[in-house]
Amino acid sequence: MESNSGTESSLNGRNTDDPPIRRRVGILYDDRMCKHDNPDDDYHPENPNRIRVIWDKLKSSGICQRTVVSMLAASRCVVLEAKEVDDNSLALVHAKSHIEFIKNVSSKYSGSRRKRMAAKFNSIYFNDGSSEAACLAAGSVIEVAEKVARGELDSGFAIVRPPGHHAEKTEPMGFCLYNNVAVATSYLLNDKPEFGISKILIVDWDVHHGNGTQKMFYNDPRVLFFSVHRHEFGSFYPANDDGSYIMIGEGPGSGYNINVPWENGGCGDADYLAVWDHILIPVAKEFNPEMIIISAGFDAAIGDPLGGCRVSPYGYSIMLDKLMEFAGGKIVMALEGGYNLNSLANSAQACVEVLLQHKPITGSVEAYPLESTWRVIQAVRQELSEYWPILAANLTDTVISRRTSFIEISSSDSDVEHEKSPRTATAELNFVKDVVQPFLNLKVNEDGQDEEAVTMPSWRSELSKINVWYAAYGSNMNVSRFRCYIEGGQTEGMRKQCVGAIDKSPFKEIMWKTFPHRLFFGHDYTATWGPGGVAFLHPRSNFQEKTYTCLYKITLEQFNDVLYQENISSYDMGRPLFDFTALQTIENEKCISVEFVKRGWYHNVLYLGKENDVPILTMTCTLSDVDNFISGVFPINPPSKEYTTTWVKGMVEGNQLTEEEALAYIKEASTRAL
Repeated sequence: MESNSGTESSLNGRNTDDPPIRRRVGILYDDRMCKHDNPDDDYHPENPNRIRVIWDKLKSSGICQRTVVSMLAASRCVVLEAKEVDDNSLALVHAKSHIEFIKNVSSKYSGSRRKRMAAKFNSIYFNDGSSEAACLAAGSVIEVAEKVARGELDSGFAIVRPPGHHAEKTEPMGFCLYNNVAVATSYLLNDKPEFGISKILIVDWDVHHGNGTQKMFYNDPRVLFFSVHRHEFGSFYPANDDGSYIMIGEGPGSGYNINVPWENGGCGDADYLAVWDHILIPVAKEFNPEMIIISAGFDAAIGDPLGGCRVSPYGYSIMLDKLMEFAGGKIVMALEGGYNLNSLANSAQACVEVLLQHKPITGSVEAYPLESTWRVIQAVRQELSEYWPILAANLTDTVISRRTSFIEISSSDSDVEHEKSPRTATAELNFVKDVVQPFLNLKVNEDGQDEEAVTMPSWRSELSKINVWYAAYGSNMNVSRFRCYIEGGQTEGMRKQCVGAIDKSPFKEIMWKTFPHRLFFGHDYTATWGPGGVAFLHPRSNFQEKTYTCLYKITLEQFNDVLYQENISSYDMGRPLFDFTALQTIENEKCISVEFVKRGWYHNVLYLGKENDVPILTMTCTLSDVDNFISGVFPINPPSKEYTTTWVKGMVEGNQLTEEEALAYIKEASTRAL
């Protein structure tokens, strides 16, 4: 029977003085997977250093070295050789056309051709080492999984890249070329019945939803797919509804697909362990897997620039240790994401220690889960209770009252150790004020503490000398609302806190101007405003249209920070999205779609002319997005009451329209067909 006191006990882990268990653990690393690299971006987050730092960490700790000092650990660690995957194994989950494309993209095409091909996909790059690395990554996860299934190893960790859980049947996506975990899972279930593995639990704790893996086993009751991830009602990458808790599988697979979608960032050890205790562990007991494969992304770790969550190495070790109770400890970990190199290495080492000893590293957590975490847990349990009756019981008030308040923050958090006290709104505000810093510049020691001060990247000082007009046409026409993007905070009606710009200097000037573009409202939910549409400006001008805009004179540096906050939930401050070269180019091109924030709704920077020789810029959707709105792929919806109130207040206070005129203006824009 499930215990309602599980969360509190989870926070301190197992306290035992028993001698460590001797377990046979395989570690697989191959430097050839470092050949896959972005030829155009030395600072791309998915880079070869990700696997190098893990390997170096394991070597320096003695886990993968046979030395006198580390004899015990070394005797329980087997270093495996990487193997390339064969086409038949890939064909278990991927289309033949996709297999041929990835296999040949490095050898048959020039660099410029590869670049054009990559641009057709979502967050993908290719170079002359991509094909080999992808084949090795998929084949290596199979290699580890096969040795564990055979009983040659108790468990193993495949330190591979490129990652795989976003890759779908017919296309690469989200840094992923082949779906490594899905290939290995299908290989064991379909090609190797002699191993006796008939039920596999896939646990995907990467901060992003494993959309590709989910689709490959959506109707397969042999695979229990579990994913806990930031979702934010479909606005967090991969920015769709696949990660919703209502996606529970179909046909014979109904109930075997479990999504735990975070409503916000900032989730840490207490939040994840609450999910383990009240969803994953009870269901795993019922499912009784014969092997567990973990899509081990570490981008929910402290300080990750893309994740914005705060799981500590200790938290990961507890999560893994709880899973060791199943399938006789037959666990295969396959690396997915993780982009803060320090947190990545420390978290991976903590997990390997668990695999070796079946014992979490030393630590404790005294914070409680967020209020939103309990809301999500209860929704997931209710949705799945038909299939897993153990989830039908209501959690007691005593359990769900153990929570902490939280104001949602649209940024990643700092490299600081897991908290020693419950989180509060004030603490979060101070936390954000102090820690929104350049991408990966903040170094941390093994305990997660700061080692040296942060220096701002040079692009900030350069772009701070250039002025632009930012043309606001939606809720940002309200001055108080726009100040949130510069100073941080939130205004009345907003459900979500803004981080603010690094340079919080007030705008230099404000003016109003109309432009011949169509205003419309689209989408049906935002984390900031809740249900309802938000404003978009049609990228193509039309002199029969007239849209009001409020122009704020800010620096190009501040414009970059606004562009970040409008588009992504995690905060990467290491490079400009829109630099001086782009500013020079856009005058001729009229618009530039910013690739790095392409998953956002406002990634298309639009040039509207000049005022007093200062460029006027805004941000909106692309023409292809407009086509999707017209066709119904994206919904057209009027704004929420809170959004409307903020918008109208801006127009009235700016002396542009009366309240009645402003309401009529919004109604006309939200109801007239595109």
